[in-house]
Amino acid sequence: MNKTEQLLKQLKIDYPVVQGAMLGVSTPKMAAAVSNAGGLGSLAVGGLSPEKTRQLISETKRYTAKNFAVNLFAHEVPKEIDVLKFSKMQSFIHLFCTAHQIPFELRKAEELKFYSYEEQIDLLIEEKIPVVSFTFGMLSTTVIAALKKNNCLLIGTATSVQEAITLEQNGIDLITAQGIEAGGHRGSFLDPDQLPQIGSMSLIPLVTDAVNTPVLAAGGISDNKALKAAIVLGAAGVQVGSLFIPAEESLAAESYKDAVINSTDIDTVITRTFSGRWARGIKNAFMEAVGNSGLEIPEYVVQNSLTAAMRVYAQQNDHKDFLSMWAGQSASKAIRGKTEDIFLKLIREGW
Repeated sequence: MNKTEQLLKQLKIDYPVVQGAMLGVSTPKMAAAVSNAGGLGSLAVGGLSPEKTRQLISETKRYTAKNFAVNLFAHEVPKEIDVLKFSKMQSFIHLFCTAHQIPFELRKAEELKFYSYEEQIDLLIEEKIPVVSFTFGMLSTTVIAALKKNNCLLIGTATSVQEAITLEQNGIDLITAQGIEAGGHRGSFLDPDQLPQIGSMSLIPLVTDAVNTPVLAAGGISDNKALKAAIVLGAAGVQVGSLFIPAEESLAAESYKDAVINSTDIDTVITRTFSGRWARGIKNAFMEAVGNSGLEIPEYVVQNSLTAAMRVYAQQNDHKDFLSMWAGQSASKAIRGKTEDIFLKLIREGW
């Protein structure tokens, strides 16, 4: 039995494709559509309240009886906030929003509420979630033990060989090797001061040589050729995100979907402007404004909270210059259509 066959058996799926969890874009209907088509759908709940998490899980279960993954953010919640940094950035965003007729409400740093992934674990166990994926860090040993005791398969994210080794040493069942091409937030967690920037073509064989744990390739998986290439490089399967952004089941604003489809290979940049954490997205006015401000960006999730209201307004009113349009370097290969059709096009020629 080869690696891919083992992966299919392990995840109880027909095709070696995991849908990337994209908070604010992917939906219960998207996750269910991928699972129903024979892949592994993923539900994004990182940073959400336990109540919202349970609601989304229940909704997904209404659309599919098959396995799906629930994706967590494994970062540490800030214990203290740099009030001066917070205040300077909030004032800047307030002026920026006022200049563009976007509503903005000033808040006090102590009013911000952050949820830890640890607050979501009990309900995941209660809901009998079979697969939990995570990014931004390492789950605590207590949480790993609790999930494994309840027969939960764990998928961690690595952006370097050492991160992959760390995941394996902690008993994680599958490793997503996230190349620098990938859209959205970087899953880096070992060294916050040095961002690994390794392309998938180098990262996949390096990681698969370093660990025995099955590897999912993420970054640049935009068509069947890329899927096959990832497996030739040693991956057991792939994780695909940007390809699903323009899907009918996606929450992305129409201008965001258009920007993805019409993007070029040089239209994305890695930025901390929207969330305080490094992420790849399509350039826009807000990125440029913050980049030119000279201000120090507050950490994740403080900056993410400061931009939240602006991003919600922009999504509701379809203003792409104020949205975090996360997308990978091959995002231009994405097409509109139903999630199921996009998925089937990806796997149609086998692997």
